[in-house]
Amino acid sequence: QVQLVESGGGLVQAGGSLRLSCAASGRTGSGYAMAWFRQALGKEQEREFVAVVNWSGGGTVYGDSVKGRFTISRDNAKNMAYLQMNSLKPEDTAVYYCAAGRWGISGRDFGYWGQGTQVTVSS
Repeated sequence: QVQLVESGGGLVQAGGSLRLSCAASGRTGSGYAMAWFRQALGKEQEREFVAVVNWSGGGTVYGDSVKGRFTISRDNAKNMAYLQMNSLKPEDTAVYYCAAGRWGISGRDFGYWGQGTQVTVSS
């Protein structure tokens, strides 16, 4: 079992930056990939893939809507994953979820999820 807790969300103006953190506990030495997904209000059936990083941190994939603006990273010594979000846009407003599991870009690839943290970008 892996437990995940996100932090760092909040309200920011368009063009600003936020850094989300994800603290992992439990079976953190199991070689999991870590990912971020987001879900916007009114899109409860859609959890959009944002980014994924492999166990070593050397492999990353980003969703098209965030490429060049967001950076995913991890620190295995601290059992942490991060999402640095720059040049934020109002359409980035969503609840952001941290996930752990096998490598992939689908929610089905990840068996462990945090409770989410709200990010709101004002125009």
